[in-house]
Amino acid sequence: MPSARKIAFIGSHAVRKTNAVHSFASAVGRSGRSVEVGREVVRYSPLGINERATPEAQLWVIMSQIREELELRHRADVLVLDRAVVDNFAYYLRVTKGTDPFDLRPLVARWSATYDLYVRLRPDVALVADGVRSTNERFRTEIENILDLIAPQLVPTERLVELWASEVTDSFDWPALVDRLCGPPHETLSASRTDAVAPTLWD
Repeated sequence: MPSARKIAFIGSHAVRKTNAVHSFASAVGRSGRSVEVGREVVRYSPLGINERATPEAQLWVIMSQIREELELRHRADVLVLDRAVVDNFAYYLRVTKGTDPFDLRPLVARWSATYDLYVRLRPDVALVADGVRSTNERFRTEIENILDLIAPQLVPTERLVELWASEVTDSFDWPALVDRLCGPPHETLSASRTDAVAPTLWD
């Protein structure tokens, strides 16, 4: 089986990414395509998350994100991801204060080119405690500010859709987004994606 089309829902925390992931995956299934969902790996980190995360903890998250995508890439026509390397990299840059002690920038830049479509959810909803993610508004704002800086370097404009979190409702037109990712159901899934490597950044 060829590699799946990859769509990643990205953003800071508590912006309804998980709801969007499952709604979109359901729309993919209704379109007649097979679908696999990638979990938000940070929730399983043994090294600490949120404000308590260390550079090593965020390294674990980025490596686990890539590993999960490699494991799932041949299991279905479409792979729907709860985060990508780019937003995980934003959390890494926050905890490292903008430095890169593990030299991850080249890897993140190259891997960011492997996604077929990104959906960035922007926060316009209140933070709600779920027992895992932080409810610190300042923390979420810091991540959004970092994403504003790095996303234009890592995410091709033609592969990006931006939504407000409040738009993630039962009435959102997910089938239209399925068609944007995959084309009409009769089209082959391998027709339009290229595996070109992103240019090297931060030279």
